[in-house]
Amino acid sequence: MEHVAALLVELGLLFLGLSALGLLARRLGLSPIPFVLLASLALGEGGIAPLSTAEPFLEAAAEIGVVLLLLALGLEFSAAELFGSLRRHGPSGLVDLLLNAPPGFVAGLLLGLPWQGALAMAGVTWISSSGIVARLLGDLGRLGNRETPAVLSVLVLEDVAMALFLPLLVVALAGGGPLQAAAGIALAGGAVLLVLLAASRHGHRLGRVLDHPDDEQVLLRLFGLTLLVAGLAQALGASAAVGAFLVGIAVPASLADRARAVLSPLRDLFAATFFVAFGLSTDPGALPPVLPAVLLLALVTTATKLGTGWFAARRDGVAVPGRLRAGAALVARGEFSVVIAGLAVTAGLTDVGPLATGYVLVLAVAGPLLARFVEPLSARFRPA
Repeated sequence: MEHVAALLVELGLLFLGLSALGLLARRLGLSPIPFVLLASLALGEGGIAPLSTAEPFLEAAAEIGVVLLLLALGLEFSAAELFGSLRRHGPSGLVDLLLNAPPGFVAGLLLGLPWQGALAMAGVTWISSSGIVARLLGDLGRLGNRETPAVLSVLVLEDVAMALFLPLLVVALAGGGPLQAAAGIALAGGAVLLVLLAASRHGHRLGRVLDHPDDEQVLLRLFGLTLLVAGLAQALGASAAVGAFLVGIAVPASLADRARAVLSPLRDLFAATFFVAFGLSTDPGALPPVLPAVLLLALVTTATKLGTGWFAARRDGVAVPGRLRAGAALVARGEFSVVIAGLAVTAGLTDVGPLATGYVLVLAVAGPLLARFVEPLSARFRPA
């Protein structure tokens, strides 16, 4: 009974604290991710108030948080939208990869990480935060801007690429060789293509299975199916996150809006526990030694994301001010950088944790600030 009481008290205080941090972040116009990470650093190993009783629960909840994040991501896109983005903005996605993944990989090697850890850092620096960027565009009133389709297309391509990158990373972290990695990528790519084709032709049938007048039934059916597919994907040697992403894509557009609405509170709750669990696994004392490398890496990859946005917006015929806004919008890193780093830490590469945590903390704050203050700078480039 004492254990249960301690668990409930710790979780109650934790969620009340997360609520307060969310209000603070909203008031400051920032993402709550850096605030949650900072707070959880103080509660984990080496912190001032360890959550010893709640930690096992948070570790399990964090796994569900990753699954729900990827499910929600898949629900954002239809098969037609994904094919359209691949055709229209494929070159932008390639430039994004070539500019932003190598700095993380090189930094990992220079800091003494094994190549698997360097590969994880390549993913950390490559992918922008879809959640932060989408919210930022809405808060700044830029959803109707000419550069916004280019920004969203880059995000879509990154998210689709994660369906291939995550299996590769999982195989690498497990000690698999090149053939196993190639097989993992081929399996994930084939699964994505198969689901896209099936969704475009038979998605309405899945919609009939999931649909119900009662929201509770929709939530239970979608949540249960997602966990089942994610578990099977993990058992087959792929990534549970990829399985959840595929379920999201397969849900027909006619049901996707309702699914997002009923899923949103559950996703936010478990996603918060994921960020807390990641922060708990990082020793705050390990952050100061890597801070110079974090700041340098953040500076370099801010420049490379600016280049990505510039290239993507220019291909859409956007003028210089819009190109600057597009690049600045893509700078923020967040949830999926932490997901990638979490996989590495779980596999035993604990040195990735402090580096990725510091990096995400810096850019989750600096990215939105840069996006806000780039407007006066871009005004200088408007023709008189």
